[in-house]
Amino acid sequence: MCGFISIMGPDGSDVVQDVLTGLLAIQHRGQDAAGVVTFGDRFQAKKGLGLVRDVFQPKHMERLRGPMAVGHVRYPTVGGNEDTDVQPFWVDFPVGIAMAHNGNVTNFHELRRDYFPEQAPQARMGSNCDLEAVLFVFAQQLFKKRDARIGAEDVRDAVAEVYRTVKGAYSVVGIVAGAGMYAFRDPYGIKPIILGKRETDRGTFYAVASESVVLDVAGYEVVRDLAAGEVLWIDNDRKMHSFQVGDKPHRACIFEYIYFARPDSVIDRASVYRTRVELGRSMADVWRNTGLEADVVIPVPESARTAAQEMAENLGIPYREGFVKNRYVGRTFIMPNDAERRSSIRHKLNPIRAEFEGKRVLIVDDSIVRGNTSRQICQIARQMGAAKVYLASYSPALKHPCPYGIDMSTKNEFIARGRTEAEIAEAIGCDHVIYQDADEMVAAVRRAAGEERSFCRACFDGQYPTGDITDRMLQDIEADRLAAATHGG
Repeated sequence: MCGFISIMGPDGSDVVQDVLTGLLAIQHRGQDAAGVVTFGDRFQAKKGLGLVRDVFQPKHMERLRGPMAVGHVRYPTVGGNEDTDVQPFWVDFPVGIAMAHNGNVTNFHELRRDYFPEQAPQARMGSNCDLEAVLFVFAQQLFKKRDARIGAEDVRDAVAEVYRTVKGAYSVVGIVAGAGMYAFRDPYGIKPIILGKRETDRGTFYAVASESVVLDVAGYEVVRDLAAGEVLWIDNDRKMHSFQVGDKPHRACIFEYIYFARPDSVIDRASVYRTRVELGRSMADVWRNTGLEADVVIPVPESARTAAQEMAENLGIPYREGFVKNRYVGRTFIMPNDAERRSSIRHKLNPIRAEFEGKRVLIVDDSIVRGNTSRQICQIARQMGAAKVYLASYSPALKHPCPYGIDMSTKNEFIARGRTEAEIAEAIGCDHVIYQDADEMVAAVRRAAGEERSFCRACFDGQYPTGDITDRMLQDIEADRLAAATHGG
């Protein structure tokens, strides 16, 4: 999970401030590193480890000038947390290209072992980041062009080569120096990407970002989501070209609606907030079927609030904010290793004793992955004197590793794998645990979108939509993530 924004403004404009504003709006998608590459008469870059506010200082604004820019926030799924892995990446010769992405290249190790040495025996990869694979294939195709000017068809052909060679889930944005701005979405459209624009007296500014909230906050009007397998090119004359290159069925990641995206985002025309309302409503029915009773509904902030409120209202049970969140501690799900996740929970959430003491407490969370967070939350509730502790996950049980860019590393890490709900409750330390129904989860997003659609929900059911996920791929990704966790990066 990463976040990006790319902007192309009128000649003579500087867009870096809009880019940074957008990156702050999607800081939740990655807290390990941030970077910006701009283009005026040449590429200028500032990248570093840490939050956007820590990486960028006022002095950098003087250098990061130009009407085109790409920005990125990162949490690593392939590669470590090293300076060399911080996006965006760029090349200067023979064609200037800058690029950033959100997603995961599932055949990255195969490309590094076999494809790259064959295509360019003298070349050496400069990072462990899978974006370099996308950039390599894209750039190699553009380098074959004999004419001086890069056009829409050239970009289309380069992306077509990426689709043929690079497997996985990826939304990509970038710049071709002196030619225009491009964006494309993988053939299955697993990762989100959305186009926006802003009309000014100086001309039109175009932006492409990971979530609609980025466009909202930066002052851009939402135009539309890119389709699965679509290539977008905006040339120097500000003419927009669109090509439908991929021909696969759209299978957007459903976990975006569950956890990743901000509630004020709209992804593929479905409101994240409205989806979580629908998920909370359906969870009320799941709870009724247990025959249990609760005195209070308490969310695990932030993402579970919407569903918990709707669940409480439907059940006629008081909703209370029992946990106060320290906003200066990062999202524990995307912290790089278990030690950091465990040590941060108590610093992140502080309970209000009066909301727990003597009560049968129904705690609502977005998901249960490894169980570390859930276990500590249940311990805190008992320490605060709760009479009963019940836990509700408004997503189904997670059981399968995600090769598409979610840090669900290994099969054995899932607390739900090979356990009944009663065994999960015992392992977590609560009196009862309930999960969302998988079909109802899909129905909730469909109701929010107002249309029928299908999703990637492989982390719940193990059905990988790309159809090319091998045991070797999963083993390579697992090894990468275990190595990153071991080294704390």
